[in-house]
Amino acid sequence: MTSRGTKYWDSGAIPLIAPEMLGDIITEVADLGIVISENGTVLSVLVNPENKAFAVLKQLEQKDIRSALTIESVSKFDARLGEFLDEAGTPPSIELNHTDETGRWEFPVRYSFHRIGPDGVVLLLGRDLRPVAEMQQQLVKAQLALERDYETQREYDTRFRVLMESTAEAVVFVSTQTGEINEANPAASAMLDESREGLIGTSFSQFFEGRRRGDLVDQLATQAISDQNSKSAAQIQGSGQSVEIAATLFRAAGERVLLCRILPADNEHTTADDLAHNLQSFYSAGPEAMVFATAGGEVLAANDAFLDLIDVAHDINVRGRNLSDYLQRGSIDLKVMVENASRSGRMRIYSTKIAGDYGSPRAVEVSITKVEAGPHTVFAFVLRDVNHADASRSTANPTGDDSMRSVVELVGSATLKDIVAETTNVVEKMCIETAVELTMNNRVAAAEMLGLSRQSLYVKLRKFDLLSRDGEDDAQ
Repeated sequence: MTSRGTKYWDSGAIPLIAPEMLGDIITEVADLGIVISENGTVLSVLVNPENKAFAVLKQLEQKDIRSALTIESVSKFDARLGEFLDEAGTPPSIELNHTDETGRWEFPVRYSFHRIGPDGVVLLLGRDLRPVAEMQQQLVKAQLALERDYETQREYDTRFRVLMESTAEAVVFVSTQTGEINEANPAASAMLDESREGLIGTSFSQFFEGRRRGDLVDQLATQAISDQNSKSAAQIQGSGQSVEIAATLFRAAGERVLLCRILPADNEHTTADDLAHNLQSFYSAGPEAMVFATAGGEVLAANDAFLDLIDVAHDINVRGRNLSDYLQRGSIDLKVMVENASRSGRMRIYSTKIAGDYGSPRAVEVSITKVEAGPHTVFAFVLRDVNHADASRSTANPTGDDSMRSVVELVGSATLKDIVAETTNVVEKMCIETAVELTMNNRVAAAEMLGLSRQSLYVKLRKFDLLSRDGEDDAQ
């Protein structure tokens, strides 16, 4: 009420508001206010202080509003303004896209039309639609991502179903937490004499005789973690068929799951390759130490005989390490063996010493074979423990016996100094001959093995007349 007792609001009419206050009210209730004439000329622009991006529209004053609209928005604006001026009723709000002449910026605004005077002046109250547009874009992107994920999931699900249907082996997926079957293929249904629907959600252990609910699942999980490729023997309930269960443990959606392959007990004897089985048995139980490694020396597999040779408890401690770590001359030995085996496919005998992290060095003879394993090349090392490396080397170098006899014959006919000098020459010659033979006449590798420069090795080869043996002249 006023001081005179009159009402501000009379019959729905709004009292007069001062122009400066009206501007503040407009900027508070809308993001943008534009006053235009009936022909579209901009008379005034009011911008919400919190939305500074619209400040560029203040340059439109005394200009046609159409110059700040995109092409498709101009026709929409003319149609809606015509409806408003024809007094066909209050037209609904309209969405217009603002831009400049160069098209450097563009943003959508929803406008409502209002008369503010008898002279045809029109007020456009605008609401910024960019947050809505951004949200719509995010929703569209999320929807597209969900559709892509759904299509990918359908593709993988189809592949999984086809694989399960076409696999001849009985395969079931078992939850380690509940011990229940999550999925099974037709082969498993036939072997366990139960439909797929009857298998899913049922305890896996109940299909086998003498197995309690958690014992079988725990045993399979332990074997899967041990990495021994072992299988659990069991008998199917009812039929009494003997089977072997091979399990693989993995995690899916935070749950540990066992992939169990149920194989007949005689499956290995009827389907496995006899040669492959025999080789596997020889590798595991053979007396010779065997190692498979890459060209760089990384150990891929080693049998128990090799573990005994270097005094290591488990092959997990060896796999991934470099074979040169266990050789006497490290990378020099490995380089000589790999290079010779790469050239000829194999190297029959290479004498060196091998030792683990804690044991004493042992003299060994190594045979190396180059093996093509699909697209990769690996090297198989067979190591034989020898008690007397010197005896084996003297057998491999019969020329050393004559030299040693000549040295013995000098006793009594020469001074000790001369005998020692002659002995030194004999030993030096034997070492050079052995290095050259072990490296298959690779002078660079032989020099590296002896700790000599290449030039020094050639000097000693000439000294002992060893160059002429290979038909090489002194100029080489």
